[in-house]
Amino acid sequence: MHLFTPFECRDVTARNRVMVSPMCQYSCEDEDGLATDWHLVHLGSRATGGAGIVMTEATAVEPRGRISPQDLGIWSDEHAEALRPITEYIESQGATSAIQLAHAGRKASAFRPSDGGGPVHGDSGWTPVGPTDEPWPYDEPLETEGLDAEGIEDIEQNFVDAAIRAVDVGFDIIELHAAHGYLLHEFLSPVTNTREDEYGGSFENRTRLVKEIVADVRDVIPEGMPLFVRVSATDWFPDRESWTVEDSTELAGELQSLGVDLVDVSAGAIHPDQQVPSTGPHYQVPYAEQVAESGIPVGTVGAITTPEGADEIIRNGRADLAILGREHLRDPYFAVHAAQELGRDGPVPRQYHRAF
Repeated sequence: MHLFTPFECRDVTARNRVMVSPMCQYSCEDEDGLATDWHLVHLGSRATGGAGIVMTEATAVEPRGRISPQDLGIWSDEHAEALRPITEYIESQGATSAIQLAHAGRKASAFRPSDGGGPVHGDSGWTPVGPTDEPWPYDEPLETEGLDAEGIEDIEQNFVDAAIRAVDVGFDIIELHAAHGYLLHEFLSPVTNTREDEYGGSFENRTRLVKEIVADVRDVIPEGMPLFVRVSATDWFPDRESWTVEDSTELAGELQSLGVDLVDVSAGAIHPDQQVPSTGPHYQVPYAEQVAESGIPVGTVGAITTPEGADEIIRNGRADLAILGREHLRDPYFAVHAAQELGRDGPVPRQYHRAF
């Protein structure tokens, strides 16, 4: 097996094992969450560029679930229809389309990085929600609402409705975002989840929301449609009770029994005080290897920048997908160039044959 071995999962076959990581574009206009020409060109060019799986940025399942006012959403049929041209174009290029369904939780209502980051107060912002009313620790925190039982039920329904819309507009794969300090990760981690009800305390309780959403989404999408979950394998909090690689491995096994097909393994971002280790090439691959001990297929992300490095990960069985983010920003045609360097047949568009 190598980087250009097709990836078969349920009824979907991706042409290779290169996946475009979900990356926020902060490019919706008028704070409406609708996909624009930017999203079509951004995602479409990576499909033309040879990637096997092209995944959208974190796509909010409700307006409060956006990280920034310019984030992509899928909380209505109008939002879904705005995404249809993207799925159609990705398919036309021979790639597999995927969408990451997300809720930002207490990290919502933030200025996009190009506008300086930090909380959006006033009329342009909104009240974030989380496992408790403890806000993200900005210098001037936003008032945050702790979800009650009814609020949790609404969140679960929002994920289900978003999944149904994603199927309707032609996405091939759905991923649930349970990483990077956003809402589902906030429920998983004891750093942020101090609830004392059935959704807090024990490992079983803290993982309940993720597992309920997984089960509900699996019930409403086609049996042949793959379902992924992205996790932060560790909180990077070695000196206090936190979410660990061992927790992620245990959860991964439970998710597989609920119908999850692959765990997309990232790390960190639950709290600004995290202690990030060295971030050299492939620094998160060992986390993916450990999560894979549960028996579930895994994808790995983080500082994968070369064809040889991505191929090594797959060839040596360290992960099933090589997920590239920033390198795809630098080179939309990474997969075409990788195929050339590795001596494989690459999916060069006929319009570009003269250049290759």
